[in-house]
Amino acid sequence: MWYLGQLARAYFFPIDNIGFLKRHLIHAMQYVSTRGHSATPTFSDILLGGLAPDGGLYLPQQYPQVTNAELNAWRALSYADLAYEVLKKFATDIPDAHLKALVQKTYTEQVYCNGRKDEDATRITPLRVLEDKEGKKLLLQGLSNGPTLAFKDMAMQLLGNLFEYTLDKQGAELNILGATSGDTGSAAEYAMRGKRGIRVFMLSPHNKMSAFQTAQMFSLQDPNIYNIAVKGVFDDCQDIVKAVSNDLAYKARQKIGTVNSINWARIVAQVVYYFRGYLSATTSNDQKVSFTVPSGNFGNICAGHIARMMGLPIDKLVVATNENDVLDEFFKTGIYRVRKSAETYHTSSPSMDISKASNFERFIADLLGRDANRVRALFAKVENAGGFSLDGREGSDGNEFNSVVKYGFASGKSTHEDRLSTIRFAEKTYGITIDTHTADGVKVAREHLQAGVPMIVLETALPAKFNETIREALGRDAERPAGFEHIESLPQRFEVMAADADQIKAFIVEKTGL
Repeated sequence: MWYLGQLARAYFFPIDNIGFLKRHLIHAMQYVSTRGHSATPTFSDILLGGLAPDGGLYLPQQYPQVTNAELNAWRALSYADLAYEVLKKFATDIPDAHLKALVQKTYTEQVYCNGRKDEDATRITPLRVLEDKEGKKLLLQGLSNGPTLAFKDMAMQLLGNLFEYTLDKQGAELNILGATSGDTGSAAEYAMRGKRGIRVFMLSPHNKMSAFQTAQMFSLQDPNIYNIAVKGVFDDCQDIVKAVSNDLAYKARQKIGTVNSINWARIVAQVVYYFRGYLSATTSNDQKVSFTVPSGNFGNICAGHIARMMGLPIDKLVVATNENDVLDEFFKTGIYRVRKSAETYHTSSPSMDISKASNFERFIADLLGRDANRVRALFAKVENAGGFSLDGREGSDGNEFNSVVKYGFASGKSTHEDRLSTIRFAEKTYGITIDTHTADGVKVAREHLQAGVPMIVLETALPAKFNETIREALGRDAERPAGFEHIESLPQRFEVMAADADQIKAFIVEKTGL
């Protein structure tokens, strides 16, 4: 009803809403489930819900394309204006003026500069050249200047504003259920704290985050924030979120939404910084760049895949994993083999301690030509048999691994010792301190450098969030931004629970009274 009202108002006030009408009557974007659910909802329809009713993930029916003229025009834009240009291709049911106001409210120096006033800070996601030798160029794109010092802030701050805007329009409320291996939780909670009509129930693996990450979340005392430490690993938390989301009656009754990267709006918000990185690293559209992305749940690099499908001139998308190398194994062999909780390593890059990559389904849907029946069958096999194979050998589930190369994907793996040596190398060679996940990215990126194609590593977090390993690598503490000096000593508020979806569901009912 809200959308119909917006459309009606657009007709009555055509001068102010020409862009809105044009996008709706000519370029309306609708979405489909990777598993074939028949409805084709709009951006606002899927914003609050997370998974599709059939358990699949949403994708646009067709990826919008970006022209050379648009890329040229976008080179001079601020980050907020660039975000508006990208997002309006997907959020076609939000009036132009409202969407522009939302991104202008989100992407400000005050939110993303951590009090800094230097020129790099004003760029929101600054690029830094690390190496430039023999035509091989390595760059680092800063994504961790938001309020929780991690790249998740780039999307989560926008998501908080989108949620509040949509809930206000609908006169509704939302109970967010999320899972985090470290950074998603704090980014979501800082974005949602104090938001009207929103409660957050965040699941995290008990005693498996860094002390800083734990304190960032558990020290929040806002009455709409609930932290639940689950006895298990991240995949257990993620499975609970999916189980609750697939209980459609409960989901509707309790008004459950999600902020994990299964949420399409969060992925779209991350697409923006790939465009910014490319435009900052090049001078003309006939140039290509590659990106190396530390990845566990496949959300961050999935946004890069989408940018590439939109026509952004990306050569390679390099997946960097830690010891939990499910994705590296697939991109080297065509076999997707998830690990059980007992087989998932607790590492010094804990935000990537994931053995079941939720967003991988979106890429597989594209790889299979949007064949929903096959996607549904493959991911049923993940649940029932622990994985699938597309390597084309006898007994496999297909031969599409041969087609992966046309999507630009490559991969590599980093271990704890690699992390330590890369952190030391970065300080000695580049004069910077990098966090453990970014170290995984730098290590793998240097293995994939090509002459004539700049390689951009996406920064994951500031090193202060993983001080234990920084101290091990460098023999000193990581520098902390102002306001975070004694965060670990703050009082903490959280609940410890078993990895039991029914127990979590009962807790939500108790706290919401619904």
